[in-house]
Amino acid sequence: MASELNNSNPDHDYSKEKLKHSSKEEMVSTMTNSMHRSSSRPQLDVSRAAIQEDSEDRNPTILLPNQSDDISHLALDIGGSLIKLVYFSRHEEQSPDDKRRSMKKRFGLSNGNRRSYPILGGRLHFVKFETGKLNECLDFISSKQLHRGGIDSPSWRSGTQTDDNIVIKATGGGAYKFADVLKERLGVSLDKEDEMSCLVAGANFLLKAIRHEAFTHMEGQKEFVQIDHNDMFPYLLVNVGSGVSIIKVDGDGKYQRVSGTNVGGGTFWGLGRLLTKCKNFDELLELSQQGDNSNVDMLVGDIYGGLDYSKIGLSASTIASSFGKTISETKELSDYRPEDISLSLLRMISYNIGQISYLNALRYGLKKIFFGGFFIRGHAYTMDTISFAVHFWSKGQAQAMFLRHEGFLGALGAFMSYEKHGLDYLRAHQLVERFPMEAPCIGGKIHGPPLGNLNEKISWLEKFVQKGTQITAPVPMAPPGTTGMGGFERPSSRGNTLRSDASAALNIGVLHLMPTLEEFPLLADPKMYEPNTIDLLDHGELEYWVTVLSEHLPDLVDKAVASEGGTDDAKRRGDAFAHAFSAHLARLMEEPAAYGKLGLAKLLELREECLREFQFMDAYITIKERENEASLAVLPDLLIELDSMNEEDRLLALIEGVLAANIFDWGSRACVDLYHKGTIIDIYRMSRKKMQRPWRVDDFDMFKEKMLSSGDKKSQPYKRALFFVDNSGADVVLGMLPLARELLRRGTEVVLVANSLPALNDVTALELPEIVAEAAKHCDIIRKAAEAGGLLMDAMVSIQEDGLKNHSTSVSLMVAENGSGGPCIDLRQVSSELAAVAKDADLIILEGMGRAIHTNLNAHFKCDSLKLAMVKNQRLAEKLFNGNIYDCICRFEPGKEQL
Repeated sequence: MASELNNSNPDHDYSKEKLKHSSKEEMVSTMTNSMHRSSSRPQLDVSRAAIQEDSEDRNPTILLPNQSDDISHLALDIGGSLIKLVYFSRHEEQSPDDKRRSMKKRFGLSNGNRRSYPILGGRLHFVKFETGKLNECLDFISSKQLHRGGIDSPSWRSGTQTDDNIVIKATGGGAYKFADVLKERLGVSLDKEDEMSCLVAGANFLLKAIRHEAFTHMEGQKEFVQIDHNDMFPYLLVNVGSGVSIIKVDGDGKYQRVSGTNVGGGTFWGLGRLLTKCKNFDELLELSQQGDNSNVDMLVGDIYGGLDYSKIGLSASTIASSFGKTISETKELSDYRPEDISLSLLRMISYNIGQISYLNALRYGLKKIFFGGFFIRGHAYTMDTISFAVHFWSKGQAQAMFLRHEGFLGALGAFMSYEKHGLDYLRAHQLVERFPMEAPCIGGKIHGPPLGNLNEKISWLEKFVQKGTQITAPVPMAPPGTTGMGGFERPSSRGNTLRSDASAALNIGVLHLMPTLEEFPLLADPKMYEPNTIDLLDHGELEYWVTVLSEHLPDLVDKAVASEGGTDDAKRRGDAFAHAFSAHLARLMEEPAAYGKLGLAKLLELREECLREFQFMDAYITIKERENEASLAVLPDLLIELDSMNEEDRLLALIEGVLAANIFDWGSRACVDLYHKGTIIDIYRMSRKKMQRPWRVDDFDMFKEKMLSSGDKKSQPYKRALFFVDNSGADVVLGMLPLARELLRRGTEVVLVANSLPALNDVTALELPEIVAEAAKHCDIIRKAAEAGGLLMDAMVSIQEDGLKNHSTSVSLMVAENGSGGPCIDLRQVSSELAAVAKDADLIILEGMGRAIHTNLNAHFKCDSLKLAMVKNQRLAEKLFNGNIYDCICRFEPGKEQL
């Protein structure tokens, strides 16, 4: 499932400080236990917590730590128009036969002392109901037992839950108005939190903790903004609910309500319902998409005979008077199109809110204005209109910004008021956003009720998505729509191009907090680091990669179904996965920024998460096993061949071997075609024979000089090298492992860094120890290093018995997971295990398309780095290197701290 990375282990949170100050022997012991994995997932400390799986990923969620007591974990914001719920669901418990857990106990590793209270993993869900449908909201709470801690809570599972003294946090006017109703229906008391305090607390949390929470929206273009935490305050927070509150925020808990207006979301909804007969808010917004407000509004051109009023800078299409045109005509309400009325009403209220907000910003000298509240709800035209008003009146000096979780500020702030949530600890690199298929899709938009389980999800997909003989996206791929010019002028685009983003509020994504994720400590400048080489904001690039993924989809489904034995259930899930992933791709083509700031790394991981969502945990498992077996069979002969060479020839042959073996990539259509021409060994040998220098990027001589320099300039061996490995089979067995062996021979400690979860045919940290153990049967260098690194069980037992006193002096070969579940890697978010072992590393080797080209091609490090890859995409070869498919990249860069 999409949450697999976050499954928790109560024994895994070791102290970074302990690692930092420990002796080398202690570090070997600690790393031995933290790297030899029987689970490939990042771990959370869940001491004293009982956890059970919650498979529902259908609402936008944030994973939160620090839930140490069995409290209700539910907070409400009950407004005049909408009820917003924030509720916590617990996370899956580790299986009792987890060898990783028993191993930790055997070695007596502590949980560390970074926090004085336990961490409990889970998700924070966001749900809304119309206030007029309070009973539906209460039924929802009751069905999930949210007021008692949820059906996954320890007390519910043990049958010891009680209705005595249940208290839940609530804010908003409805917390007072409906307190007796909640007491009668659910037996709960409401602990009422101040509404303004909750709004500010929620906004501050989002801006500090979530990368790219804020964005601008002008003329249909969404641009995400990274907020500088050192320059965040002061700012203006405009919360647009039923009415509008304008709050000046000076810091955490420091704010004052400086203004507001009674003309807000309730006004739009109320007047719109009276004038158009629309039954709900979203229906009214959708209606406005087909409107032409010039049929209702009086424009400057209507007054001046179609001319501009250029003297004061007003164009003919500027609105002079909202609804002004209805004054002089003898028409009845029924003579006007509801679409025109709804658009005119939306523009009138949005402009008013934007203008009042700017005037308050001007009053206090503020440049940053954040808008939140469910009036906005991700609606493109609303945001454009507010943005234009702020830009117009400020003459471009002030900027309107919006928040992705805009409607839940108050509810989130109320939730944070529970003790020991510890939200102040959260940092952007600890949050990972994922996008499960939360409900059925039609035309790239989400429809239907929440989905309770996998079978229900599949049933909805089968019902709502037309099934055909081919796997295709459910809507045609087209350039993203535009909202027109926006602002006070009549929009230049009408009809379907004035599309709504109302569904975007349902597509925020799953924001998982993982305390075990950290920034990679060897980045030369973390603030300047951008992992993605390809800019998917370029519509041509996005369309190209979406097409690539769509074309690869049938083959991927075949592999996924085969990995599950080809059963009818697997075929049904495979079909559902194909439709779901196609719907994701269609959604992105319709609105590229719908899922936040999207890079190629996130797009590729979206595919893997979607596979896991439909319970395909490792689609290429059988292929990987077969290729590993074939490669290990020829490894002894390769090692004999390498050992017969002098060191200079051997080093070149090793780099050639890495590049040649990197040809195996099931994510590349060109490489998949090669599999029809021979076995994996045949293809590897063919690739080796074609290795000719100079390569497209060829820094081998620089690397050789650093490795083999002699005499007065003789280099000291690297202390520790991090090998970011790529594919299973020949890539790791015949490419990276022999290169690692060479560094081990020279006295360099080697850490093989691999995925935490499967992605295509990438090798995982869980699989590497077995591969190393098989290779060790044929090589004493690998065997001794693996023993020293604790990758062989007999060695681990001896380490425990001897207490490291008689431990081998051989350098260690270890394994660390990278914290990723995709073919690329974002070094702003790596496992704490990798971050800890990286601190003493002085060489990084990034190998493969995903890690060395798609991401991190332009990354700079404090230590030396070597990037190795074979380019298996013609478009990428031309765009980045002015080259061709199967070109080789060998880029060596000295560390920034060594220059």
